[in-house]
Amino acid sequence: MNEINREVITLKELFLKIESWLQYLLSKWYFFLIAGVLGGGIGFFYAKSSKISYIATTTFVLESGENAGNGLGQMAGLAALAGIDMGSSGGGIFQGDNLFQLYKSRKMIEAALLLPVGDDSTELLIDKYLSLSGAKTKWEKDQPNLLNIHFAKDVPSNLLRARDSILQKVVQTINKENLIVDKLDKKSAIVRVDVKSTDEVFSKEFNEGLVKQVNDFYIKTKTKKSLNSIAILQHKTDSVRAAMNGNISVNAAIVDATPNLNPTRQAQRIVPTQRSQFSAETNKAILGQLVQNLEMSKMALMKEAPLIQKIDEPVFPLPIEKLSGIKMAIIGGLLFTFLTLFLLVFKRLYSKIVKR
Repeated sequence: MNEINREVITLKELFLKIESWLQYLLSKWYFFLIAGVLGGGIGFFYAKSSKISYIATTTFVLESGENAGNGLGQMAGLAALAGIDMGSSGGGIFQGDNLFQLYKSRKMIEAALLLPVGDDSTELLIDKYLSLSGAKTKWEKDQPNLLNIHFAKDVPSNLLRARDSILQKVVQTINKENLIVDKLDKKSAIVRVDVKSTDEVFSKEFNEGLVKQVNDFYIKTKTKKSLNSIAILQHKTDSVRAAMNGNISVNAAIVDATPNLNPTRQAQRIVPTQRSQFSAETNKAILGQLVQNLEMSKMALMKEAPLIQKIDEPVFPLPIEKLSGIKMAIIGGLLFTFLTLFLLVFKRLYSKIVKR
């Protein structure tokens, strides 16, 4: 019975404490009101003072080329004799999320930043970005020597390190704040590239420049091995054809050199002409195989080349993104209200601990 009474008393004390806390907090209602109004006002004015962001979006579908290993295998024997590696190109590096990482790589972003703003502009995208970020204004006050860096020209050796440092910082900032690369949705094979900035022209130009740089690099890398093999085969084909034409010319020259040959001296004509004819026939057979293999490798290259088909490209006017004043007012009001609640609870607990 005593245990039951203790439990009842404990539960009663709990409800009394809850009631006490509620009465205390309700008695401070004006603090919550002030905090809510203050936080809402700050959130509203923050949203109104924030800059508009322009979003440039490119979507495309990527189809890797067919593996032409079977066709290349038919010419592997003769290609090996010619010293040619006819293996398939290494496109595996672009499987999965590696393509997304290529978009975020320093090499690709730097290449896009060093493109001009528009076709007829002398201003580079990196210059426009530095102006938008306010970096050049800070340089005028703190580091005026950095204004001598011209990214379109060679810089002095004493400013080379500073130039590379600026590029690295801009690449890091763009990766963190301005660039989003992902699939359109989890089940889709469509790739989406978003560039967000406070300048409409920069967003569009940088988006287009980055997509072009990455896609060109992707196609070049995918087909590089096959192009090298075709170049070697073409060189071998031209060499054999030249040798065969030379043998034919030698044969004709020998006949012309002995127009009225003594029948007892036929060896002077027969041996050289047969030797040149044999060489010409041999080269003719090799040339036929090389030409066949060259055409097969060109067809294999056409199948292997990836297809990048754009679906949507950024066009003016770009979609804008701006913080909602009502939404930020609600968030600010709730944040300040919870902060006030925490401070009041902490203040009362501290007062009780001090009084003990």
